[in-house]
Parts: sequence; C-alpha cells; structure tokens
Amino acid sequence: MNQRLLYLREKTGKLTSSAGVYIMKNADGNIIYIGKAKNLKNRVTSYFREHPDHTPKVAAMVSNVYDYDFIVTDSEYEALLLECSLIKQHKPKYNILLKDDKGYHYIRISDDEYPRITAEKNTQQNGTYLGPYTSGFIVRETVNEANKVFMLPTCGKKFGQNIKPSRPCLNYHIKTCMGVCTGKISREIYLSAVNQAIDFIKTGSSQSVERMEQEMNKAAENLDFEKAAVLRDRIIAVKKVSEKQKIINNGVNSADVIGIAEFYDGVYISVLIYRENRLYDKAVFEFEKIDKDEDILNTFMVQFYHGREDIPKNIIIDHIPEDILLIEEMLEKKGHKVKIHQPKKGKLYELLRLAKNNSAEYAALKNNRTGKEIIALEQLAKSLGLDKPPEYIEAYDISNLSSESMVAGMVVFENGRPLKKAYKRFTIKEQAYQNDYGSMYEVLKRRLMHIINQEGDEYFRRTPDLILLDGGKGHVNTITPIIKELGLNIPVFGMVKDNKHRTRAIAAGGKEIQINQLQSVFNLVTRIQDEVHRYSVSYMHSRHNKKTYTSQLQKVKGIGEKKAAKLMLEYKTKENLIQASPEELSRTAGVNQETALELWKFIQEEF
Repeated sequence: MNQRLLYLREKTGKLTSSAGVYIMKNADGNIIYIGKAKNLKNRVTSYFREHPDHTPKVAAMVSNVYDYDFIVTDSEYEALLLECSLIKQHKPKYNILLKDDKGYHYIRISDDEYPRITAEKNTQQNGTYLGPYTSGFIVRETVNEANKVFMLPTCGKKFGQNIKPSRPCLNYHIKTCMGVCTGKISREIYLSAVNQAIDFIKTGSSQSVERMEQEMNKAAENLDFEKAAVLRDRIIAVKKVSEKQKIINNGVNSADVIGIAEFYDGVYISVLIYRENRLYDKAVFEFEKIDKDEDILNTFMVQFYHGREDIPKNIIIDHIPEDILLIEEMLEKKGHKVKIHQPKKGKLYELLRLAKNNSAEYAALKNNRTGKEIIALEQLAKSLGLDKPPEYIEAYDISNLSSESMVAGMVVFENGRPLKKAYKRFTIKEQAYQNDYGSMYEVLKRRLMHIINQEGDEYFRRTPDLILLDGGKGHVNTITPIIKELGLNIPVFGMVKDNKHRTRAIAAGGKEIQINQLQSVFNLVTRIQDEVHRYSVSYMHSRHNKKTYTSQLQKVKGIGEKKAAKLMLEYKTKENLIQASPEELSRTAGVNQETALELWKFIQEEF
C-alpha cells in the first residue's frame, strides 16, 4: 500500500476542476504516468480513493506515486495535445507507448553515373534516400515495380561514361530492362527514365501518368516519335500496374485503415496506408493494455496523428473513439477535411477486415498462435460481453445410459487450444436417477470447491475465465446461483445445439446469442462442444463396460462384487484381464489357486 495516500488525498481535495494534464511521479522524481482530464479534481481523485477498483497495472502505478504535478489548460482539446506531447517526450513507464514492430526501410537512388534504385535497411551508403518506410515488403515491391516498369537494370554490372557493348541478359529480351549494356542507351535517356521512376514512387501512378503523357505529346509535336513511343509503352506499363493495385485496394484513394487485435494484455494495431489508389505502406504497433476501461483506439489515434504531416482524407476504424470530437478537431488543423468511417459492410469493411487480420497475424506470431485463434477468442469475448479474450476456458457435458453410468466430462481450452492434461472426469454420486440439471449442479459445485479451498492439482486450483455448459439456458440458470453463492466471478454460458446435434447458438440466462454469422467463433465453440461431448461419452462407455465386466466376473463361484471391483481396478480393460495368469488373478483378488484357475478359465472362454 502507498504510504503517501493520505497526503495525496489531501492535495487532491484542493485541486482545480479545470481541464488539464496530471503528471504522476515516483520517489525519485521520475515521471511514471501522464494523463489528461476534463476535470482534474474528479480524475485524479479516482486514483487515490479509499476503495478503488483498479486493474493490477493501475494499482501498481498508484502504489509507486510519491507526488504529482499538473498543468491547467483552457480546454480539453489543449489538454489532449499537451498530454500526447509530454508522453512522447518523457515516455512514462505506465503509459501506452506505441512501439513499431520493426526498423525503418528506405529507397536508395545511388549517386553513380548511371544511378540504380534499390531497397535498403539503412542510409550508410552514398546516394539519395526516400523514406523512411515501416514496411520492408512495401519498399521491396515498390522498387521492383519501378525498375520493371521503367526498364531499369537490376544486374551487378557497373556502367560508366565509356560503356563497352556486351551481350544483353534475359531481362533485356523479356523487356524488363532497357539494355544499357548494349551501349545504345545514352545517359540522358537513362536519367530521364530514372527521374520518371522516382516521380512514380513519390507521387503514385495517376500523377506520374499525367506528366508522362504531357512529355509524350510534346515529343510527338517535335516529331521525336521514338521518344514518344518509349513514353507510350511506359504509360501503358504504369496503367497496367495501377489496375492491379486498384483490385487490391478496392479503389481507395487516400486512407488509413486501422485494425486492432487484442490478445489478453497485449494490443496489436495495423495501419494500412493507402495513397494514390494503392497500398503505400503498412505499420504495426504493439503495446500493453493498462486499464480495462481505456479506449485503445482513442489513445492510439491521438498519439499516431499528433504531429504527423501525412494525414489522409479518410480514416477507417471499427468503432468511434470516446474523444472523437477532439480527434476531429486535431485532424482538421492539418488543412483538409478528414472523414472517419465505421463501415459495417461493403468494400471499406473488407479493408478493415484485412487490417484486422494483419494485426491478428502479428499477434499470433508474437504469441505462438494462429491468426484465426486470435480472432476467434477476441470475437468470442465481444459476443459474450467479456472484458478481454478468455485465456482459460472450461467446458462441461453430462453423459449417461438411462440412470446407469452417469458421468460428466470437463475439457479445458487454453489460448484457443485443448489442454488435455487439465481434463477431468466426474462420476455422479448424488443423483439416483437421470437428472441433467441436478448432475450439472453437483459436478460444478464439486469442481468450484477446489477453487475455494485451493485443493487438488494446479488446474483444479485455477479459476477459469469462462465456463461453457453443453446445454441451454436451463443449465445456465442452474449453475449461476452456485457461482454467486461461492463469491466467484466467472461468466457462464450454454452451448446450444440444433435438432441435428450441431452447434446453433450460445445461451446467456434468458436469451440466446446467435454465432452463425461469426465463422471463427462458431468454429471454436463447435470444436469445444464436440470435444467435451466426445470426452464425456467415452468415459460413460468406459464406466458402463467396467460395470458389465464386473457383473460377468461375479458369475464365478467365490468372486463377489468387491473382488470383481478389485480386478477391474487393477487391470482396467478386458484385454489386460485376458493376459493375466491364474497366479496374478489369485494375488489381485485375494482368492485361492482353485478359484483363481476357475476365474482364469471363465475369462478365457467368456470374454
């Protein structure tokens, strides 16, 4: 507990109610957190109240606060800008800090007599550089595209003023290189092509085509038909490439598409950057989520666009951030209107899905999971109204043959995958007759008491993030009271099947949540439901077979119920019983050699 809380509360009681920025510091005077507030007194008071409901990370931050400072501003918008500026300057430990997933990449134009255009990871060599860019893939593709369209050489040959003609390579014959090595291309023509390629990279296809068309028309007017023909071919090549890019980006001219994937306490954001009707760049950021109530998109957009000059005309996002008016005001200062889209379907939604998939794949790479698993858990959490994706899921199913062999199976999925070493089996002890609700109540109460008393192995002592029951709202209504009675906070839902025993929906108390349209969620829930059903049914059949074998063994004179049970407990399967010798049977059941021999004969003949 923070020993300075009394002092901090007294100080906060005198704080102004104006908008501004608060700056938390530790005992060494280092800034550990910076925040903005519409009302400084109300916001800062929430950190130091007597019975806080902080997340672990916020609680850790508060425990380290020795003192705080504040700066009053005239408006919440000014506080927003100041907060972002101070965060970038001081990089406090407990703030969300954008961390790009990789280093920068550059496009280099060498300073050779015949310059080359190449993709580089640094700026150590001589030459002119374009960038930096955050996506190595985009840089490589752009360079390859420009060299191919403008037929620039990519081989290792060196070209100088006195080019000695040589036999051209395959690239010349397939018309991806102009053939400088033939000695027929002047430096003036070559530099013209390089400059057009640079213009193409900088401005995109449409402006590049316009300029080349003007140059082509001028050449035709001057009767320089050879130059006009070269420019015509380049224009055709650029348009062909541009058409391919339009297919990829669905006709978006100037936009940033922001996709978010959350994986427990980690947040991953991809920004697909479209300029001039093509995918121009991509940036991926990762950071820790501090407060469960914090709007990640809101915090990201403020930091990402603060001080940024390259602002698109459109921003595509999956929800409207809480400070949308302040963000729009900040963006409008950039000189043009920015439209923020929240698409639900259509082309823009497909772009948003693509950005989200990029984020999920990066999260999967970082967490040794697949992108589909990340998306499934995230969408499951949103569908069920959970604060975060469920890391540890337990599922239950009851199986029986009439009132015989009544059992239950518990399967565990951790991070979207089966954790088989945590599976558990239960025999129903308190129900004399078939009663699914009563059996489920008995099983869950027995299981939950292991959490309360911290008994059993590590998996029995662990509290699940989500419990799924094979059944509808009746099962959910049966189990919810026992969880509340024990003081546990575990969300419980049912897995509802249709009349063909296929997953149909998720039961939540008095209603059902349809998941058919969410393919990743549907597949995950179906997999869990099928697995728990398989596991419980296999245990039920195993128990039933053992009961059958136990009954058969009692046909042998001298073998009663207890001795038969001892034998099945020791050998477990029919195959093991058949392999046992009379001496082993005698020792296990505790019978004489004569009875053991009769038992052995019975097993060999009847089993």
